[in-house]
Amino acid sequence: MRGVLFGLMMLLCGWVHADPPTFAPVTPGVALSFPRDFGAHPEFRTEWWYATGWVDTPEGKPLGFQVTFFRSRTEHDPNNPSAFAPRQLVIGHAALSDPELGRLVHDQKSAREGFGLAWARTGNTDLKLDDWRMVRESSGAYRVTIRSSELTLELRLQPTQPVLVQGEGGYSRKGASPQHASHYYSEPQLKVSGRIGRAGSQPVAVTGSAWLDHEWSSEALQPEATGWDWIGVNLDDGGALMAFQIRARQGGKLWAHATVRDAAGKVTRYAPDQVSFTPTARWKSPRTNAEYPVAQEVATGSLRWQLTPLQQDQELDSRRSTGAVYWEGAVTVSRAGKRVGRGYLEMTGYVRPMKL
Repeated sequence: MRGVLFGLMMLLCGWVHADPPTFAPVTPGVALSFPRDFGAHPEFRTEWWYATGWVDTPEGKPLGFQVTFFRSRTEHDPNNPSAFAPRQLVIGHAALSDPELGRLVHDQKSAREGFGLAWARTGNTDLKLDDWRMVRESSGAYRVTIRSSELTLELRLQPTQPVLVQGEGGYSRKGASPQHASHYYSEPQLKVSGRIGRAGSQPVAVTGSAWLDHEWSSEALQPEATGWDWIGVNLDDGGALMAFQIRARQGGKLWAHATVRDAAGKVTRYAPDQVSFTPTARWKSPRTNAEYPVAQEVATGSLRWQLTPLQQDQELDSRRSTGAVYWEGAVTVSRAGKRVGRGYLEMTGYVRPMKL
């Protein structure tokens, strides 16, 4: 009898022989299909839905916000029948950039999928992490709800343009080797309405624009990569700009890519040798001592885009969830001294090499 009980305990706790999972590869030529690909892809190792935006209060005060849901497939034995087996993890990050405060307000959560507490569902965007939600409605609009002791976000993100498929039909290379890639699409120029507040204050009505990225992969980064710089920009004329570079541990660029969609809908893509990020100002974090190039000039072919942060301190410490510290901040974008858009700049791997 004790042997049977011990066997049951081993089964529940995952101590039985474990077969490592096989993660789905990202391959070229796989066409994205909607609404299916708005939903989760649990067979892949890593996935995220990333919403960033600029909004204004009724008084005209600018605020930046970020909401991210991550889904991570673990290396736990997929054949373990226990309901407690942590096959999938759901992680959430939320942040508010308020120049009056001078630093980022943020919070984070994580939980294993199951028991009605956390999920990332297939078929359409439907994400839950306790009382944090991101749901895509039948109209195509996203309902985002974040309630925590640090901040409150109650937002509706309404598409105004078609999906922007990144890379080659959604196959986005992250290195010279074909397996270092992701499936990736964006939704620029989302119309934002709702309420935002931080601890100690009542939420206020806001309006603005946002950018949503959805990306999934199993082996995006090369072993010699330390992190990346990425921008997603809603251009004032209705266009969109996405650019990123993967940085090497020894310094320099391993890979890069950019996409520009103009106001008429014409899409231009830029190869690695046509994209560069050049720092123009740096900020050193008093908490981690990491030095971030918070102002940069980004080149996409012959075009030059100057990035200026809404505030310098937009560092997010997520060591209680994903284990990373990164800079994710609202930036204005100019060309030849004239503002042409607003977006977000993300920089990872400046504290320690990024690991997905």
